[in-house]
Amino acid sequence: MEQTILLNKNLKALLEEIVVLNKMQKSFIQSSLEALTPEEIENLNIYIDFLVTKESLEISYIAKCYDLIVKDTLREQIYFLRHKHYRYSTYEEVAGSVYLNDDYMTKYMYGLAITSFLWPQHCQMKRWFSDRIPKNRKGKYLEIGPGHGYYFMDAQKKTSFENFIGVDISPTSIRLTKSILESGFFGKFSNYELKLIDFLAVDLNEKYDAVVMGEVLEHVESPVAFIKKINKSSKQDAFIYVTTVINAPAIDHIALFTNVEDLDKCVNDGGLKLKEYFLTASNNKLSVEENLKKLLPVNIAMVLEH
Repeated sequence: MEQTILLNKNLKALLEEIVVLNKMQKSFIQSSLEALTPEEIENLNIYIDFLVTKESLEISYIAKCYDLIVKDTLREQIYFLRHKHYRYSTYEEVAGSVYLNDDYMTKYMYGLAITSFLWPQHCQMKRWFSDRIPKNRKGKYLEIGPGHGYYFMDAQKKTSFENFIGVDISPTSIRLTKSILESGFFGKFSNYELKLIDFLAVDLNEKYDAVVMGEVLEHVESPVAFIKKINKSSKQDAFIYVTTVINAPAIDHIALFTNVEDLDKCVNDGGLKLKEYFLTASNNKLSVEENLKKLLPVNIAMVLEH
């Protein structure tokens, strides 16, 4: 309870509005806040202030962005448990309603950024990334699918890479990432480039010292093709970090992984090796193994190597 004192005006107002939209979130949010460090709460304060002051967003709109993620995810989980497969299986089925729909994609990205603080499994993934990414390495950093831009921005703050490249197929994601970097709210950034391209369709003609791809594999029809392209685009000693999900339905998830073995095979088929990985489950009252057995969502972060 003591940590709630650290919540600033905008964040308090946002959390109150979220509970108005969904009373079930009240105890969940309180529990999530108690698990955050003071630094993480302060970072969440800052991010919400950025949305309000720099993006000129109303608290009610931000709450609806988060609520969209919560309710869309719940609906897809119910569908998945009933049918044992995701609702869609091709990019074409979801592209128009998600990636190329600026209104929906904007809400989706803002909501997703907030879950990286308020959903324990997403927060744990963020911590693992921060622990694993090399802080003093030089060279070029490539991020595939920066989405809302927070990870891409944070990597520039915390590492010594000299050039940062972000590629995304969504115009909305490029716009949001550019906005967070140009806002001046999180610092000054100049050594980056954002490209609106299909990672698979373009030859980048480079080999990178770090390749990061968060929450992309589940969105594509050919996950192995992405691993092969990462293999081709990374140096032999590159830091390669990839996250995805197991049994975790969402409106735009089309590639279903049911266990770690599925992913290990995908990585191997793409010419890389699974060096280490981290699993965290949506239901933290059960073990990861129990979540997998019950087909409940599990997040996985992987460090890959040549």
